[in-house]
Amino acid sequence: MSESTTSQSASQTDPESSLSDSGVNQSSMPQHSLLSRLYTGTGAFEVVGRRRFYYILTGTIVLISLLSILVRGFTLGIDFEGGSRIQFPAGDGVETAQVEEVYSEALGMDPVSVQTVGSGSSATVQIRSEALDAAQVVTLQDALYDEFQPKDSDGNVSKNVISVADVSETWGGQITQKALIALLVFLVIVSVYIAVRFERDMAIAAIVALFFDIAVTAGVYSLVGFEVTPATVIGLLTILGFSLYDSVVVFDKVEENTRGILHLTRRTYAEQANLAINQTLMRSINTTLISVLPVLALMVVAVWMLGVGTLKDLALVQLVGIIVGAYSSIFFATPLLVTLKERWGPVAAHTRKVLARRATLAQGGAQKAGTPAAEVAASTADTAVPRRRSAATAPTPGSRPTGKRNKKRH
Repeated sequence: MSESTTSQSASQTDPESSLSDSGVNQSSMPQHSLLSRLYTGTGAFEVVGRRRFYYILTGTIVLISLLSILVRGFTLGIDFEGGSRIQFPAGDGVETAQVEEVYSEALGMDPVSVQTVGSGSSATVQIRSEALDAAQVVTLQDALYDEFQPKDSDGNVSKNVISVADVSETWGGQITQKALIALLVFLVIVSVYIAVRFERDMAIAAIVALFFDIAVTAGVYSLVGFEVTPATVIGLLTILGFSLYDSVVVFDKVEENTRGILHLTRRTYAEQANLAINQTLMRSINTTLISVLPVLALMVVAVWMLGVGTLKDLALVQLVGIIVGAYSSIFFATPLLVTLKERWGPVAAHTRKVLARRATLAQGGAQKAGTPAAEVAASTADTAVPRRRSAATAPTPGSRPTGKRNKKRH
């Protein structure tokens, strides 16, 4: 009876002790579903804590991309490399293999590429080759006319519908130079903006992530053999802007979660950054999906149905870049930021302090667990102070709250 009275008086002395979840086995509590954890952003997905794995994965992707660029190189479009482009309407039954054969027999060499653009009555055959002189152009036009009998818009057979356009190497060099200047200016402006908006480490992490996006997107183009055109460069600048936007959204949440953290000892900078990733993860996924769907529609309508080659190049680089940019902002930029923070400075000292405190509390909890039950009960009854969680760690990711947390009152 006295024991019950003592317990009741202790509860009345500190009402929060009855609501404390320090004695609850978190692993036995009901768990949130995967979708619920995605939408609530409770920190259930460990990204920063597994950053070594993501560093290895990122390094592997970059290595494959660089090897492809060095070994395979790029398939440069005629605007960059120079050469001749021959076009004529594609009649019924005209196949690219037949066009390649006629070209080889007429000029004694193979074309760079032959493709059919468009569909139905608007379909045309495009031949890309090395620069041809006037005699070679006439020979090729005669061969194509004799073999395929192309027709004009009125349905009359005509040699004039076989058009030839030349692009000099000087023009291609100018385009390349302007593209590199545009990319350099973009990176400088981005660096200044992030350094002013956030801080040095965030600017470094964001710029490194942008270089990762450039390297991987270029590597995919080299690996698959996509043709690099001026539209590709425009698309690359576009997806770099998308990647930067996603990184800024995550960094803004990291800044919000870590504001004043150096004056606290319950959570580390890395844990708060991982929480920020979880809180913005669903937004990043939704943004990526919403961005990918119009690009896929562009590829289906503009490329397969209308056969617009320029839009194809633009759509391809955007599709690759959006996926790569979403990966880098979630799994590379923020973990890299945490690594830079924990290398030196106050964040590194704060992390050591928090981990040391947890180790001390865990050791004290283990020693207390080894004492006789009677002593523990007597000590608890005398002090009437609610117990804290022994390891001073957060609940198991995804577990449901079990009560009001103990908060330090000032």
